[in-house]
Amino acid sequence: MRLLLDSSGTHAPGDLVDAAALADLYAPPARRWLRANFVATLDGAANGPDQRSGSINTKADQVVFDLLRRMTDVVVVGAGTVRAEGYPSLRAEDPAAPPLLVVSHSGQLPVSVAGGPPGSVMLVTRSGADRHALDASRELIGEEFVWTSGGDSVDFVQMRNMLEDKGFRQILCEGGPSLLGSLLSAGVVDELDLTWSPIIVGGEHPAIVNGPAVNLPASPSLLLEENGTILGRWFVNR
Repeated sequence: MRLLLDSSGTHAPGDLVDAAALADLYAPPARRWLRANFVATLDGAANGPDQRSGSINTKADQVVFDLLRRMTDVVVVGAGTVRAEGYPSLRAEDPAAPPLLVVSHSGQLPVSVAGGPPGSVMLVTRSGADRHALDASRELIGEEFVWTSGGDSVDFVQMRNMLEDKGFRQILCEGGPSLLGSLLSAGVVDELDLTWSPIIVGGEHPAIVNGPAVNLPASPSLLLEENGTILGRWFVNR
């Protein structure tokens, strides 16, 4: 990859970045850190013609996607994205992968993630979630891995504190737009990593953020380019 911007000044624009340098450039700056990693097309779509983000991924985006997973303690994904993207239990495919935390307003855990050893998948929902859905989720993954945070809606400040108290201090959100909107609105996002895929799709597609309006300035930290793909890293000023 070719470096376009590095706010740390450790690399010069135009430098070619190898795997070791890339890991340095994406290293979290604090012991407790929540970042979101998303991909979008040039016209702002968060998914492709098949309604999945996987269809707009590129090789460069996959490299950073894999790197960020290796750097995290837990991957957080909304239940709707789990269903749309067909997420499995990450540890069912790779025992070294981080555990997956599914956020569900209803309390229902998508069955696609139910594989893997105990603790591979966790669920956070609200205390007002459907009792039958909660019971079914507990049956799938174990009562100790189903947590509630908030009453009528998930309390994301409490959720982050809960994760950190349990030792999950490097947190990675992979989607979807509604979850990112809620996390931004709650003021718990430290960093946004965004890849622009060199594709234009047109039509009706979601943006990377859905939900209440926010006004959060962010500072660019890193820009990279490879074969038309632009990868950026921004720190949220909050």
